[in-house]
Order: sequence, then C-alpha cells, then structure tokens
Amino acid sequence: MKKIGFISSFLFTRFSRLFGILCLLGAYSLSGIEVKAQVTQADYRRIDTLGNWNLQVYHAVTKPVWIGETHYFWYQDHSPEGDIFWLVNAENGERTKAFQAEKLASAMSRMTGRKVEARKLPFRSINYDTDRKGFEFVWEGRKWYYSVKHNKLVQRDTVLPERKVWERPEPKAERRVSSPDGRWEAYNKDNNIYVRDVAEDKEYVLSRDGIKDFYYSGEMAWSPDSKKLAVIKVRDIPERRIPLIESSPVSQKQPILQWRDYAKPGDVLPVYLPTLFNIEQKQQIPLDTRFFENQFYLQLTGWREDSRAFTFEFNQRGHQRYIVAEVDAETGGIRSLIDEQSPTFVYYNRNFRYDLEDGKEILWISERDGWRHLYLIDGKNGQVKQQITKGEWVVREVEKVDEENREIWFTASGLKEGEDPYQVHYCRIGMDGTGFVDLTPESANHRVVFSEDRQYMVDRYSRPDFPGGTVIRKGSDGSVVAELPEVDIKELLQTGWQMPEVFHAKGRDGETTIWGTILRPSHFDASRSYPVVEMIYAGPHDSHVEKDFRAYYHLSSRLCELGFVVVMIDGMGTANRSKAFHDVCWKNLKDAGFPDRIAWIKAAAEQYPYMDTTRVGIYGWSAGGQNAMAALLFHNDFYKAAVALCGCHDNRMDKIWWNEQWMGYPIDESYSTSSNVDNAWRLKGKLFLINGELDDNVDPASTLQVVNALVNAGKDFEQLYLPNHTHSLGGKFVMHRLHDFFVKQLLNQEPPEWE
Repeated sequence: MKKIGFISSFLFTRFSRLFGILCLLGAYSLSGIEVKAQVTQADYRRIDTLGNWNLQVYHAVTKPVWIGETHYFWYQDHSPEGDIFWLVNAENGERTKAFQAEKLASAMSRMTGRKVEARKLPFRSINYDTDRKGFEFVWEGRKWYYSVKHNKLVQRDTVLPERKVWERPEPKAERRVSSPDGRWEAYNKDNNIYVRDVAEDKEYVLSRDGIKDFYYSGEMAWSPDSKKLAVIKVRDIPERRIPLIESSPVSQKQPILQWRDYAKPGDVLPVYLPTLFNIEQKQQIPLDTRFFENQFYLQLTGWREDSRAFTFEFNQRGHQRYIVAEVDAETGGIRSLIDEQSPTFVYYNRNFRYDLEDGKEILWISERDGWRHLYLIDGKNGQVKQQITKGEWVVREVEKVDEENREIWFTASGLKEGEDPYQVHYCRIGMDGTGFVDLTPESANHRVVFSEDRQYMVDRYSRPDFPGGTVIRKGSDGSVVAELPEVDIKELLQTGWQMPEVFHAKGRDGETTIWGTILRPSHFDASRSYPVVEMIYAGPHDSHVEKDFRAYYHLSSRLCELGFVVVMIDGMGTANRSKAFHDVCWKNLKDAGFPDRIAWIKAAAEQYPYMDTTRVGIYGWSAGGQNAMAALLFHNDFYKAAVALCGCHDNRMDKIWWNEQWMGYPIDESYSTSSNVDNAWRLKGKLFLINGELDDNVDPASTLQVVNALVNAGKDFEQLYLPNHTHSLGGKFVMHRLHDFFVKQLLNQEPPEWE
C-alpha cells in the first residue's frame, strides 16, 4: 500500500506540474505573449556570421575613382566569380578589366610564399596609372606597384598606421609667417608680435601690451600687398580638465591617471579678438571690438585680394547670433556683412559662405525662411540680392561654385512630395535662381563622384528597400550615358534574408510625416508575435537613419535575428528637415522626438499586428545612450527595457560645443529638466548602463552620476563599467551582453550560457 501511495503521489505531482505549465502557456497566449523556442548557443554562433550577408550582394559598386583629369575611372566589383577591378570609359561606358587577377595573385604568392586567391585579392587600391598601365595599392602595411604590362610586382615603401597620441596643445607656440613679397617675417614671441626685415635681418616690435593671459597668438594673416598684418589676440583662461583612470594598463601594474582638456557648458571661455598692424609705420591700428567679446568663438577668414580689408566670423555665446564682419585696413572700422540671428539657434556647423568677386557678393546658407536655402548677399550693404533656392526642401551641401558660369552644384533632399525627405539628390542652379536641374531624379539616395571637369558623373543610388544600381551620367543635364550591371541579391534572398522596409507615419501633430526603417529576422513568421526594439540616436546635429541599401546592419541585424523586430526612426528635433522640425530640440533634449517615435511604432503595429507594443525595448550609443535611458524616465508607459551605452546623461557634464548649441547659454533650468541624473527617480522598467573608463568624448563621470542617483532613489538596474574602453563600444563582448539583456527582458528567456 505504501508503494501504491507513493506512485499515486508521484503521478499527481507530475500531473500538477504539467497542468500548471499548460495553464501558464494558456495565460501567456491569452495575454498576447508568445512562447518562442529557447534561444540557443547555436543562434548566437549563427548571428556572429551575419556579416557574410554582405558577400552575397553582387555588383554593388564601391566608390569609383577617377583617373586624373581623364574621363576614365576604375572601381571594384564584388561578383560571384570573385572581386574584379574594372576600368571604365565614361564617354561610352565601355568596360575592360584593369588587370588579370590570376597573374597578380600569382605574383603576390611568389613574393610571400603564401597562397593568394585571385577571387579574393587582399588589398585596397590607391591609384591607377593609365600611361604606364599599372597601379599602386596597400597590402600588409606596405605600398606596392603592379605593372599590368610586365606582370611585375614591386614593393615601394612602408605605410605607417596613424598613431593618435594625446598631448596638451600649447596655444602660445611660436609661429613664423612670411609676407607675400618675402620682405618680412612675422612671429609671436613673449606674448607680443614682432616682424623681421629679412634682407637686413633686423627685428621690430609691433606690440608691447601683450601679457601672460592676454597675448598675441600665432594666428595671423598678411595682406596681399604685405603692408598690413591681422593677428588674433587671446584673453586666455585655464581650461577645465577631466581625469581618466586607466585601471588596467599594459605597461605597468598600477593604474595610470590621464587628463583631458574638456570645456563644459557654462564654463568661462577664452576670448579671441582681431587686431591690425601697419607694417610700414610699425604701429597698431586701433579696432573697437567690445561688441565681440561675448563670444563662443571668433576666427580670421582672410584678406580681400586688393588689401582693402580682412574678414572674420563671430559666433556669439549661445549660438543665436552669427556675424561675418569686415575690417577696413586703413581706418580699422568694422562693419557686418552678414548678421544671422535666431530665437533658438543658428546651426553654425552647417554654415556655408563663399565670397564672389573679392567680396562684392557673398553666397550664404540660411534657414531664415524656415528651410535651409542659398542666398546671394550684397557685399557692400549685407542685403539679400537674391534668394537662390526656395521651397519646402533643404540644401544639404554645396558641392562646387562655378564663378565663371555663375552656377552652384549642390545636394538637396525633400525635393519631391511623397518621397523619403532624407534621400539626397545632386542638383545645379544659377545664382539668379533660374536653371534648376535635378541631375539624379530617381527616387533613391544618391552618391555621386564627378570627373575632374564635371562633364561626367558616376551615380550610385539605392534605398534600404531597393538594392539600386550605378549609372554614368552627363554632368550637364544628368542624362544617362551607360548603366553598370544591376546589384544582384538573388543569392541573399535564398537564405531567407528579409528586405528592410521604409515606413512612414504621422508624428505627434498628426500632420508631419515621420520616416524610419523596419528590420525583420530571416525566420520571420507573420503569424507570430515579436517584441519591438528601437535603435535610437536623436542627436540634433543630423538625421541618422541609414538611407542606402544594406544587407547587414552591424548594430541591429544580429539582435533582429534573435527574434526581434528592430526599428530605426528620425523624429522631430533632428536635422535635415524644416527649421521648425529641428527646433523641437531647443532647450529640450529629453524630448528626443519620442512622441513621434511612439506614434510611428503604434502606426506600424496597427498595420503589422505581429509587432507587440507591450514589449518595446530601446538602445543607443552616446547621445543615443542619453535617449535610451530617457525613454524609461519620461515614456516608461511605452518602453519597457533600455540599454544606454556611453550616454551623456546630463548635458552640463558633456562637451561645451555640442551641448550649448542645443541647450543654450547661460545655463538654466532646462538643463536639469532634460537631465537623466536629476530625473533618475522616475525610472520604471529594466535599465542596463554601459560605458568605458577612458571615454574622452563623454565624461565617464556622467554615467557614474546616474548610477549614484539611481542608488539613492532605490532603483534596480544593471551596469557594465569597462576598463580601458573608450567611447567606442560596439565590440563582440558588449554586443553579446546587449543581446542577452533583451532576450531576458523582452523574450522572457534566460540567455544561453556563454561558450
């Protein structure tokens, strides 16, 4: 009886467990949470091979290289037969192989005694010589020359890798500058400015008022007639320095203390003031520079060709006013040529200026009408003579100014209604605003390389959802001369790889269209439910979602393949749209476009029910790290898990030039309002903080201050603090930890043990 009772009890226990599991599965099903097959070590091994997807994209033209001033270019073609180097005549599109790969591989094998495959030549081409029928390339850290005609490989010299060594710059370092006529040599010494008569070897002192902290610097410029000298005088201050501890140096056992110059928002800054000297009279010409002392920066920008004046550019502290000024060489009078002002910010890093006819006219980019456009400014009175481009689209970059034909070559985006507004097109227009032509009309993102004379252009175009192609066009009108082979992804598609989707939806205002990209795993099944993870970077200095075709996204594809739908979105507050779109970031970096991002994801989930908006994660680097944590502070009803890598978590702790641009000056309450540190008490959801101890881009203390605030608020979180790591955190170990985190938090599984 005891034995029977034991068996009954055992069966009852096993049945109860099975019943409980079935109930749990039913509960998951009812709650909309799908139980997925356990993620395994084999899955992790497989995602580490996904970079091979790139090898299954054939005939995608790498950057073409024009050969001198000819109409020939070469490019590398990755084909099923191996890598082929083609030489192309742009006038008719005729292609010939630049060399026989088998012969070169044989020559390389002879040189090293190691087998080199003709289909996988391990080098980067440098320069092709059409006259000698040969080319230079870099291989194993050395330069080589291969004569196609003679099938001869010759070693040239060693190419030393760049070594970045940090050292504190010396602003007072002496600099000597010769006058255009060669008669004089100007130099800074003992805080003052001297000139030397070269013929007589006689020294003259031009200034005597320079002192230790208010000195004449080595930034100086001679007038073309050699009669005047412009010099920057610096009112200096000791710059803030941040300490970095290298805890695990390879050179010794004990840690090493490092220092970095690192100004932060609100810090006192040096003041740079223009000064002017008359060389013949050996006297200083007084300038009234009081207005220009409240500055972020001031720099000399050159003399007029007739020596009548020199110019400088002034960025007022706070970035709300930017002036291009001219100094009269005889009187020292200063007048403004351009006075750009904004109630929010002037994005000074995107300024463009080009002086025509020795300053008679100035080409200038401005957002004064709400969009980034080109203007022709009268160099005498600063008035707008012509708004050259206009419309609800933006000029991205000026490629070339053709003074002779009074034309401007530039890139633009947002030209066509209904097209992704971030796609870049190459255009040309006359300085009178007429003759506009879109040289690259296809609905795609274009990357163009012009021949030296601009008669021809190689246009590579694609979209995330379109592999695209490459064409040779005429520079005059964009007409197609020839097409190169289409990009072939048939082999890639056979693996189950899923084409990214370009998706758009209305943002927070119900009117503005927000654009982004959806990535799905190769084993995608629309009948299943997938957690959604957003890779975020909302830095206002640009837009950030990739617009070219990619088979493999280094920071997203592997996570996606583990069973997630990964999305990337450009929300309000980022650049390359209207000024109003950009201005959302002003004194408001915590916004990060989140209302637009959430609306976008919800719209996508409404169209694709397999996107589970009850399981939404987010991750990002740097500014994206700040954004990722902010999601769990200010939008934790939507985002449930976040990985914040090397984030700037309080804009008062980060570099001055980036943060004052968007958050303004002087420092006010908006900095605290946007601070992840001051708002750490709001945390809900699962947070993983990662940063490196030697990060000299974002002060590592920024993350540690967040940790301190979270501890004081009694919040649960994870942290990974990496010895010897800098701002770059995309390596295998870090990505593995990131993947583990989302598998656990959003797939509700324990990640597999590490191998």
